[in-house]
Amino acid sequence: MRRALILSLAALAALPAFAKDSTPVRGYTVVHRYPHDPKAFTEGLFYEGGYLYESTGEYEGAGVRKVELETGKVVQQRDVPQGYFGEGIIFAGPYLLQLTWQQGVGFLYDRTSWELKGTVRYSGEGWALTRDATHLYMSDGTPVIRVLDPDTFSQTGSITVTADGVPVQQVNELEWVKGVIYANVWQTSRIARIDPKTGHVIDWIDLAPLVKQQHVGNDPDAVLNGIAYDAKTDRLFITGKRWSSLYEIKIKP
Repeated sequence: MRRALILSLAALAALPAFAKDSTPVRGYTVVHRYPHDPKAFTEGLFYEGGYLYESTGEYEGAGVRKVELETGKVVQQRDVPQGYFGEGIIFAGPYLLQLTWQQGVGFLYDRTSWELKGTVRYSGEGWALTRDATHLYMSDGTPVIRVLDPDTFSQTGSITVTADGVPVQQVNELEWVKGVIYANVWQTSRIARIDPKTGHVIDWIDLAPLVKQQHVGNDPDAVLNGIAYDAKTDRLFITGKRWSSLYEIKIKP
């Protein structure tokens, strides 16, 4: 299974040395708690048109779903083609684009019917996606976020994420929020707020209390992962893999 239950020493060493990092840490308050499917191995999340769009991973049961925020009810879904590990998603023109983990293939679904319309190819791993008005942004587990053309999906640039001058490994789920890239750092309780011009981590949001609350049964895969932003009403949502709740939070100044 991807992202093994116990981190190797090498992987653990690659995680950010938060204790030595002088980057500011911001707190949060919970505004509202919504239901979330506790079986959903959340890989990608975004909010648009009154609904959450979520991708789920693992090789069995991976898929994409459209979800009612208030109830957690799935109103539309489809499975990822068999044998693929589903990863991040985003709307790109007429398509819903979904990455896969190690297969180097992204699936292009019709934005409305979710019928499979084509594929895109990329090197390395696929972890997460977000977008601004002109570009797509893709993470692959390294400190480098790829900048993609939203029409051709070709890479046009890159952003190297650093905190205190040190590259940040395991950059995962992404969300564009008011000119800043928010990123989960896998296997940590923190979200990095990244300046897309420099790649520097502006500050961290530490969500350790929510991670502890959702770590039911000591499931090591139940990590923080999933950020969505409602730009119209300025609402920020977060969740995690196999979490039973999705939270609307406010970041403390």
